[in-house]
Amino acid sequence: MGKYKLITTRTPLRITFAGGGTDIPAYYRKYGPGAVVSATINKYIYVTVAKNFYKDEIRVSYSKTENAIKDVEDIEHPTVREALKLLDIKSGIQIVSITEIPSRGTGLGSSSSFLVGLLNALHAWKGEAASPKQLAEEAIKIEREILKEPGGKQDQYMAAYGGIQLMEFFPDESVNLKKFNIEKCSNNLDQKFVLLYTGIERDGTKIHSVQRNYVDEKVLDYNKARDFAYELFSLLEKCDFGNLAKIMHENWMLKKNFSPGITNDSIENIYEIAKKSGSQGGKLQGAGGGGFFLLYTDNKEKLKENLSNFIVLDFKFDLSGSKITYYENE
Repeated sequence: MGKYKLITTRTPLRITFAGGGTDIPAYYRKYGPGAVVSATINKYIYVTVAKNFYKDEIRVSYSKTENAIKDVEDIEHPTVREALKLLDIKSGIQIVSITEIPSRGTGLGSSSSFLVGLLNALHAWKGEAASPKQLAEEAIKIEREILKEPGGKQDQYMAAYGGIQLMEFFPDESVNLKKFNIEKCSNNLDQKFVLLYTGIERDGTKIHSVQRNYVDEKVLDYNKARDFAYELFSLLEKCDFGNLAKIMHENWMLKKNFSPGITNDSIENIYEIAKKSGSQGGKLQGAGGGGFFLLYTDNKEKLKENLSNFIVLDFKFDLSGSKITYYENE
């Protein structure tokens, strides 16, 4: 039974500037380190855990609702089931999630953000304090080791730590994070970016499953993507934002070579219109195949006007990662 009767966490989604793909085990374990530069944004997943009136039951509500569950093993949602098992919570709990952006196939790391937020809430509900490192490692254990889902490690660390980070992934599974202090630069970097939703949902798991089979063949491309991450972070630290879009564009051109399914005619058409509308560069987020484009532009209004058939979002950077926003004592 929990120490609190209700806990709510807020966990940010993430965008990636450069190096995505070098955080997958097929690359960093053999050719590492991998390196990725990512940031969390003020688009969130909220998770609330509360005591259940029926002490011998579990209720889980997300895009569907699972009611009156008597045994943790009967929970259909895989990460909820494994998180409860990991923290040895057997019954008497309700779990509800709300997302600001659709959680399927967006390329913004939503599944890991949800899991990190859930783990944060469950630890707090039990009266435990979990560090960002612990939350990230537990999320990776569930997603990559227990459930055997293909993919990388950046999403879990970004959701837990927040901010703008250079992450390095080493063959021994250690991870090094270097945070960029955006406050030292007077330029409002987030005002140069938009997120454009392609309207295409894709299955990142399937793309990652294929992608890992091409790593050895495409290793020089992966090495270059890693170099882009170091180069871009160096520009950030110098407050030199003028060449960010160029690196993002080159990284996107490179990423398309990683494996089939990362791009298609619709995606290419959107990017061409964006470039003709004043975007100096950008890249598709996540595994590819759909979801969101991150675009750099000096003329947001022209871009939005020429791509008015699509949802285009402004955002600000989130600097805190997963956090508890509300709790009620017994």
